[in-house]
Amino acid sequence: MISVNIFNPFNLFNPFNFYKMSLELTINENLKKAMLAKDEKGLRALRAIKASILLAKTAEGASETMSEDTEMKLLQKLVKQRRDSIDIFEQQNRADLAQIEKEEVAVIEQYLPKQLDSAELKTIIAAIISQLGVTSISGLGQVMGVASKQLAGKADGKAISAIVKELLTPQ
Repeated sequence: MISVNIFNPFNLFNPFNFYKMSLELTINENLKKAMLAKDEKGLRALRAIKASILLAKTAEGASETMSEDTEMKLLQKLVKQRRDSIDIFEQQNRADLAQIEKEEVAVIEQYLPKQLDSAELKTIIAAIISQLGVTSISGLGQVMGVASKQLAGKADGKAISAIVKELLTPQ
């Protein structure tokens, strides 16, 4: 059987074959979908992400495009801010405001890579500790430096710190 290659101009240049949509484009597309669906929770979180992206892009010395690392750091910052707000609202007995923040965290986390669970985190950090040869709490900074770089975007800094302290503290 002879196969005939028919010229199709759409196959010649399809940007989606080798181009991953930037976070900004993804957010804009999802913002439109949320508006059409009248999803207030999603709209609130997506608008916050879009505002942060615009602030980051218009900051002094910022480039026109953002790297994937910068995008992930931006999203992690937004999640951290909301988690801090949740803690404050719960301390002040404002469950209504805490609920709003939790909804936004749920939406923002959809754009972050899957976070490691405690067991996986403990295994990775134990390997880092043995690799560095650290045996006491005095090496905390050294372990945190390596672990933070290796686990960037995969785990929260507080969780990493807690597990490092747990593993380095004598039992």
